[in-house]
Amino acid sequence: MRLKPGAVLRFYSLCGILMQVAATKNKVRGSQGQFPLTQNVTVVEGGTANLTCRVDQNDNTSLQWSNPAQQTLYFDDKKALRDNRIELVRASWHELSISVSDVSLSDEGQYTCSLFTMPVKTSKAFLTVLGVPEKPQITGFTSPVMEGERMQLTCKTSGSKPAADIRWFKNDKEVKDVKYLKEEDANRKTFTVSSTLDFLADRNDDGAVVSCRVDHESLNSTPQIAMQVLEIHYTPLVKIISSNSWPEEGQSIILTCESKGKPVPEPVLWTKDGGELPDPERMVVNGRVLSISFLNKTDNGTYRCEAKNPIGRNSTEYVLIVHDPNALAGQTGPDHALIGGIVAVVVFVTLCSIILLGRYLARHKGTYLTNEAKGAEDAPDADTAIINAEGSQVNAEEKKEYFI
Repeated sequence: MRLKPGAVLRFYSLCGILMQVAATKNKVRGSQGQFPLTQNVTVVEGGTANLTCRVDQNDNTSLQWSNPAQQTLYFDDKKALRDNRIELVRASWHELSISVSDVSLSDEGQYTCSLFTMPVKTSKAFLTVLGVPEKPQITGFTSPVMEGERMQLTCKTSGSKPAADIRWFKNDKEVKDVKYLKEEDANRKTFTVSSTLDFLADRNDDGAVVSCRVDHESLNSTPQIAMQVLEIHYTPLVKIISSNSWPEEGQSIILTCESKGKPVPEPVLWTKDGGELPDPERMVVNGRVLSISFLNKTDNGTYRCEAKNPIGRNSTEYVLIVHDPNALAGQTGPDHALIGGIVAVVVFVTLCSIILLGRYLARHKGTYLTNEAKGAEDAPDADTAIINAEGSQVNAEEKKEYFI
């Protein structure tokens, strides 16, 4: 039996279809163990992000990367989106890696790697873009500042994502009591942060370095810092230093007036007891130093040193007492007056004791029998004498002794 040519053609077509279906079923059955693997990526704005999709088992199935807008970036090794920042890094049956350079905040989002099996399998990778904070600036400072005035310094930085952290330091010592404010920028992606340092100006702060430090994960442990040197004006602080702690007649003394202020104080003014120095020949002023030679008792008094600058004036006093060297030498020998006083007290106490003892004895007289009692002379022995004395005690004529 002969078959018609049309029937033969239909037969071969049917066989091809059956073989294709069988191949497809085998492919689906083999692709069930295939899964694309991706990782989230974090990159600093302006940097380069590398997106990698890997498949451990792949039977020549295509891989594709698409952006958050579901636009295809690469299909295997074929570039689908015209963006010069996107480049192919590696394309194989087991890996599809691409790079995105000069990343901007708008590139942030969820990227998808697709493995075209039956059904299609996908894996997500989230690209996080860090906004780099701008260099901080310190505002609110006026120079110079008068002591006692309130100072409010504000440090501000914009463009950070997430919001940056601001810390204050004064001469490398952190200041904790500050105000912090965070605001969202107009792009609704980045933040502007500011911090205010509030304090009263003090002379000890003159020349101090106040710094504002911005910390952010995009800065790679290298913070951005803004600095400001404080200039505080204050009235002079005055102190007198003496070269001689025990000035004596005939000696000399040097009084130095130390004054510290900002602006630098003018030459100091020396006075004695509220008036001018009485003896310019012996009392010589050289700048801040007052020298007095050949001291005598007339130099005793209160010496005042006064310093002033455009902010104000201040003064301090030194009381000078000139000592007699002879009187000092006499005090070093024995104190005869003290010794005489002690002797007088001892004599007085002794006389009082004798008088009191005599009066006591006068009030308490004693009576004593002597051994001349009657009958005692003729007694042969002591026992007999005692007996005779006791027996005749009543009638015996006693001999008495009195003492005063």
